[in-house]
This record gives sequence, structure tokens and C-alpha cells, in this order.
Amino acid sequence: MLRKNEFRDVMEDYKCLGLNVIGVDASEKFFADLAGVTDPEKKRKIIGRDFVEVFNAEAKKQTGAKWLAQGTIYPDRIESLNITGKVIKSHHNVGGLPKEMNLQLCEPLKWLFKDEVRRVGRSMGMPEHLITRHPFPGPGLAVRILGDITPEKVRILQDADDIYIRGLREYKVKLSGEEARRVLAAGVPADMQNGEIEVSLYDQIWQAGTVLLSTVRSVGVMGDERTYEHPVALRAVTSTDAMTADWAHLPYDFMAKVSNEIINKVKGVN
Repeated sequence: MLRKNEFRDVMEDYKCLGLNVIGVDASEKFFADLAGVTDPEKKRKIIGRDFVEVFNAEAKKQTGAKWLAQGTIYPDRIESLNITGKVIKSHHNVGGLPKEMNLQLCEPLKWLFKDEVRRVGRSMGMPEHLITRHPFPGPGLAVRILGDITPEKVRILQDADDIYIRGLREYKVKLSGEEARRVLAAGVPADMQNGEIEVSLYDQIWQAGTVLLSTVRSVGVMGDERTYEHPVALRAVTSTDAMTADWAHLPYDFMAKVSNEIINKVKGVN
């Protein structure tokens, strides 16, 4: 349920950091258990359960495995647990571990907000492209697909999302005043020159993602033929604390370019 090529890219990042990480492709199990499920909260519960089961099975293969390290941050806890109000949504990394796992839980970031986590990462000398990555839902693309989950739907969403995110990284904008201060306060590296900074759209916004509206079909024309495929929605928000957000004002020329590229290159999208 990851973004396009994300498994490969993350494993390469681990290698560059000197970490010996074993990657597990459990996609068949996730697809089988999610078959026919349409409710987003049920999807989250199934993925959380499968996450624990897969990790537990792999941990038993390793001699001396005692700890489960998770990147839980404070907003995850607030959204999942009724400690400050109603439960917003469940997170697979919140709520402790099943007793049968026989592992101790290590969550060094669980009391930190996202901007604080990024400051910690910079103090440790981590690569900037890892620090400035947008937040991504624990259940992955499964909760960005309306309706049931299939490998083909995930493929469509991966391809569309890849075009969108790549476009955000390539498109540069100049900011000044309050907007520039907000971006700098969020920890985005940029030099102020003549009262302006230049950053990518990706760095200007807090989170972006593509949603596949697979319960809807729309009529379109490709070449000389009629098509009847799914629309996608491009989402982008601004935030600093991962608790509140506002919609991002993306330039019209950017939206025109990206939407045309998605429609022309991604089979299954109108």
C-alpha cells in the first residue's frame, strides 16, 4: 500500500544510514484480508492487525529480538486515544502490543510534534530529503482509495500520485512576508534574499496526496474513443503542528500541467 517505488527507496535510505534492515513484502496478505472491505476505519483495523502479525512472524525468525521500535508521534496518540476528546481515527502504532509478541515497545518520539521531530533529525545529521518528507498515513494508500482495494486500483493511484508528488518537487515558488516566515518556521531550509525565499511547492505545503474515487466513474475522450474511468482528487494542505490544517492554494498553471499529465499517462483515470 506504499507509494510508487517507496519500498525500494526506503530500503536504500536505510542502507545509506548504515542500518541493516530486513524488508518484507506482505502485499498478498494485505490484499487478501482487505478484499471487499470499503469502510476506511475497518481498513485501518485490518492493516494494523496484519502489521502486528507480519512483524511478529519475522521477529521470531531473528535470534535475540527484544524490541519493537515505532515512529509514533504525539498527534498519532491524540487522534487514536480518548485522552483529550473523541477518537478521530485509529493508528496501527498506537495502543500497545499484543501479549503474544513478547517484545518491549520503544517509541522515542511519542511526545513530540512533527516539527519537533524534524529538528531532532537535523540535530542528528539525517539527510534533508528524509526530514522534509510529507506525513503519510500508516495504512498507506488503502485509505486513499474510496471503495474496496484491488492491486489494479493501487497501481492506478501509485502512478497518479507519483506524477503529482514529482510535480510538486519540481515546481518552484518565491515567498515573502508571513508565508515565508511560516515555511521557515516549519524547518524548511531556504536562504532569504531581498526579503524572499525560493522553495518547491512540495516544501511549501505540509501534506499532499492523491485520492482515487473508485466508487465513481466519469465519461471522457482519449483520442477518438470514449472512456469511462475513475476520477482522482489531488489534495494539499498547509500546517505546522499536524493537528490543524488549511487547504493549500496551488497555482493554476501547476494544476493544469499535472492534471493533463495524469490523464494522458495513467490508464484508468479520467
